[in-house]
Amino acid sequence: MTSQWNSGINDRKLKEEICEIGRRVYNKGFAAANDGNISIRVGENEVLCSPTMICKGFMTPEDICAVDMEGVQIAGKRKRTSEVLLHLAIMKHRPDVKAVVHCHPPHATAFAVAREPIPQCILPEIEVFMGEVPIAPYETPGGHAFANTVVPFLGNGTNTIILTNHGTVTFGKTLEDAYWKTEILDAYCRILLLSKQLGKVTYLNERESVELLDLKKKLGFDDPRFHVENCDLCGNTAFREGYKENKLEPIAFEPPPQYKGYLERQKEASSTPQPKASSSADIDTESLIKLITEQVVSALNK
Repeated sequence: MTSQWNSGINDRKLKEEICEIGRRVYNKGFAAANDGNISIRVGENEVLCSPTMICKGFMTPEDICAVDMEGVQIAGKRKRTSEVLLHLAIMKHRPDVKAVVHCHPPHATAFAVAREPIPQCILPEIEVFMGEVPIAPYETPGGHAFANTVVPFLGNGTNTIILTNHGTVTFGKTLEDAYWKTEILDAYCRILLLSKQLGKVTYLNERESVELLDLKKKLGFDDPRFHVENCDLCGNTAFREGYKENKLEPIAFEPPPQYKGYLERQKEASSTPQPKASSSADIDTESLIKLITEQVVSALNK
């Protein structure tokens, strides 16, 4: 079946791309032994994915298999990964997502094990390229229950989710885009842990945080804070509905400062009356001439 993306389950170039991302994941130490899985959507009902029980650093195009959007295997000599259901859940709820990478980057997974929220408003690159990183509740990997843990956190602007006591899942329009999110997150988590060893992290102030979100919007990147009402600027509250039964509080890091949300700030700005521009009729011409004359005479007398 030909897809709307002009590829399909037999597209060797896309299979090679999955293998390349697998090598990157393995070489970076994000997936030990057979850990992790990778997928890319190639049609309305077709998804290429890595197979189960294979090292991501040594895959070949012949190893890649294909499933439909319900997880039924439709091609490939190897058995598909059981965790592809997680990928499919993301693709179903986010039609803009074409590629998903799941692995266990050690620094980010440390936050998953400690169940520590990822602080916001610290590093500019994280604010612009990621934003809030929600933490999905734990569920035994593999089944539909596991896949459904991420559903409450798939709002507009999300591209990265921590899987409690498990790892991470990142997603985007391309495989490279999805992979870069993993690399950015793990580097950030490493910086946070090193900063903690030095004593503390320092949050950006309100003006600096707003400027980064303004820049993000200008660059065309989405963010949950652009959509959620009453969302704190730095407080990890964009996904509070998903945390109803398991609200995570920072323990290792100091809570962020409390600033007005991005939407609230915009509403206030739009409702504030703007000063009326002066017209020529409003200017006291006689007084203006007198003031200029006085300044000219004063300058000549110096």
